[in-house]
Amino acid sequence: MREPAPNPVHRALTGIRQGARRVDTATPASRDRALDALRALAILGVVLGHWLVTALVVDGDTLHTSSPLGSMPWLAPVSWAFQTLAVFFLVGGHVATRGHASARARGTTYGQWLYGRLSRLFRPVAALLGLWAVAAAALLLSGAPLETVHTLVKLALSPLWFLVVFAALTAATPLVARLNPMWPLAVVLHVDLWRFGLGGAPDWLGWVNVAAGWLVPYTLGAAWARGELEGRRAGWVLFAGGAAATAGLVAWAGYPASMVGVPGAAVSNLDPPTLAAVTFGLAQCGLALLLRDRLRRAMGRPLAWAAVALVNLSAMTIFLWHQTALMATTATALPTGRRSGLHTPPDDLTWVAARLVWLPVFALALAVCWTAFRSFEQSPRRRAGRPSRLVHRHARPADVKASRHA
Repeated sequence: MREPAPNPVHRALTGIRQGARRVDTATPASRDRALDALRALAILGVVLGHWLVTALVVDGDTLHTSSPLGSMPWLAPVSWAFQTLAVFFLVGGHVATRGHASARARGTTYGQWLYGRLSRLFRPVAALLGLWAVAAAALLLSGAPLETVHTLVKLALSPLWFLVVFAALTAATPLVARLNPMWPLAVVLHVDLWRFGLGGAPDWLGWVNVAAGWLVPYTLGAAWARGELEGRRAGWVLFAGGAAATAGLVAWAGYPASMVGVPGAAVSNLDPPTLAAVTFGLAQCGLALLLRDRLRRAMGRPLAWAAVALVNLSAMTIFLWHQTALMATTATALPTGRRSGLHTPPDDLTWVAARLVWLPVFALALAVCWTAFRSFEQSPRRRAGRPSRLVHRHARPADVKASRHA
């Protein structure tokens, strides 16, 4: 008697598990999977945070941005959970410091090392700029209001500020790798004292904190790479001290409770970074250090590790296109009428509940963007018979050598 054909779903799940096991087996035992997990969590945290607090409100013939944090400030803890940029800079400082030291040991020049670091960071940018140049021109030619076009382009290109800062810190790695994090923290403190305490500071002064503020977690990552933050004591000091300082600054020094910018607010903790944002980042870095061992154990599961590896291979694509995915969903749904959680003002819990329903649609739109543009970040499509980049990237040197001669 003929056995029934395997269930397609069962075949798919079996294939996923087998692929995950191959990625897990090909990953060197020396690789610190906690770093990859932290990077993936930081990128996905930023994406989800933006999707939760960014609203494109239809106002007559125009669109403008708004935020539920403006009308419901008690939702500020949402920003505490999803404003994870400090963790990304922590991991970036660790990886760049270790990578530069390794490159020097191999005889690689600084220019070669920097080109390798930045080329993959900026390759996806060309696709984003090209698409939005065409989209902006098409919108203007079709008669779209200039305010709407400005809103959309500004939102689509907003992730680029992060890349510019991250690239600058990466380029400065040989100079800042041994810098004590207390020095840039002191700069942030004095800038804020002049801006908010003494008054009379020029507007441009706050932008000094764009470099100094993110240099704090970056140099913490460098210290981690040197083995200076291995004990749990360092994690607890950073977490407790950063949390206490942030609470004090919000409660008694008048800093906003939200750790992201709120349209219309007098002061933003993030644009440019304030002392409260930096101390909050210290708490996040401390928590990241405390979670290292648990993340390493969790990444021992093949499925979890394969998912994290996949996110890391497409981190910049995901980051650059997540706002476009939100806007594409908003535009596609607009002809059907103003939808709650998508086109309406974010001023009540009904909007929040509706926005949660829209999140899977945003994820689907982002998956489409990822499919279309991931090749700009990853290597060109492999030839038949060559190993997958996902496996190749995490393979031991001996495994890679063997695959080349197979």
